[in-house]
This record gives sequence, structure tokens and C-alpha cells, in this order.
Amino acid sequence: MSHPEAINWSPRTRRSDSLEVYLLGRVDFESAVQLQLRWAEEISGRADRLGALFLCEHPPVVTIGREGNRTQLLADERELRSRLMELHWLNRGGGALVHAPGQLAAYPVVPLDRLGLGLADYHQALEQAMIETCIELKIDASRDPRSPGVFCRTGQLGWIASGVRNWITHQGLFLNVAPAMHLLRLVAGDPDLPPATSLSAARTRPVSMHATREHLVRHLVSQLGYQDWHLYTGHPLLTRTRKKVHVPA
Repeated sequence: MSHPEAINWSPRTRRSDSLEVYLLGRVDFESAVQLQLRWAEEISGRADRLGALFLCEHPPVVTIGREGNRTQLLADERELRSRLMELHWLNRGGGALVHAPGQLAAYPVVPLDRLGLGLADYHQALEQAMIETCIELKIDASRDPRSPGVFCRTGQLGWIASGVRNWITHQGLFLNVAPAMHLLRLVAGDPDLPPATSLSAARTRPVSMHATREHLVRHLVSQLGYQDWHLYTGHPLLTRTRKKVHVPA
């Protein structure tokens, strides 16, 4: 069902210094990409600090960034199709990643130059937000100089897979809360890095997606330097559809 405000939607009326935070629930990957592009186009035509942050989960999907290639896929495209998993090639950093329910995706669309952030500063801000989220969940997490992301004693918890065009960011970070780990193993990780893990595995008990999302929002807002932010559930440009997702063991 379409949101009644979708036809006339525009962020032009939003406060110029704010970060607009949208909790989207489960969203298909292509819709999330299009939403980011719409916001990036609007922000590029402004001269203020207005930004957006989208948080969601995705049905199982594989994405490959600029440093990735097909050799990272441990399942051929026929097998992916049998699992109803799409494959997307993206203009973002990093290699191949699997996204699935239980993994929290956070997509900041912000003007780095107007925030006074360089690309290295931005990546560090994303990592620090994940680290502080882990601390609140009583998980000892840290960086690894060999690769962007966040690590703990059981492996890699979070990934930085961001892109920047004309100083406007897109894509962002992915934090494993409690995804089906067999799906994440459909792509090959870096053999020099620890294997993928999750917050639930690190704590050896269930971790709430709601609590993780709440912590991550607060820390991202702080790390990106916003004083004023607004929280919304859903977005008027998104429509709800019914789509079957097959996740064989």
C-alpha cells in the first residue's frame, strides 16, 4: 500500500541542520538503494547540513563492491536463484557481502564536506559508532588495521561498505545481530581475517535487534556531529509488498 504522502514527498521542508532518521524494518535491497539516491540528489542541491540515516534489514541478498569479484562467491548464480537471492554490483568500497534478516544495515546519506569530515574521518566515525554500540551490549569490540570494520573475540561483527559521490555518502555499515550464519558463508571472507560472527554469538545469548538499533542510532548521530535529529518509522516513498523468501538450510 502506498503512503498517502508519497506523491508530494520532499525533504525541502526539513530543518537545515538536522539528521532525519528512518526506521524502515525489512526492505528489499533495491528499494533501499533508490531511497538513498533520491535523498543524495536532494542533498547535493542544498548548502546546509541536512542528512538522512536509514536503518533496516534485508531479505537474503548478495552485493559486490569495487574490490570484489565473482571468485568470492561460494555459490553459483543458479544456486543463488534457487534460494531467491538477488546479486547486486555496487559502486561502494569492499568486496562481496551477504545481507540477511538479523543483520542491521545503516545507510547514512550526509554531506561530508559540510560536516567537516574527510573520508577517513567518516569511516572512523562509523566504526566508532559500532564499537560503542558493542560496549553498551557488553561486548569487547575493536578495529583491525588490516580491514575496515569491527571485530571481537569470536570474529568480525561489522563491516564498512560505503560509497561517496560529490561528497555525499551512500551505503554505509552492516552489523550482525543474529543472522543465519550459513547464509553469510555463501561468500568467501578474507583468509587473513577472523571469520564472520554476530553479537548473539559473542554474548552466547540472544541480542535484541531493537536495542542494538537504538544504541547504534544514538552513536551514529553523535559521531557524525549532529545536534538535532528526528526519528521516523517508515518512509512515504516506500511501498509494502508481499515477497516470499526461501532460506534453505
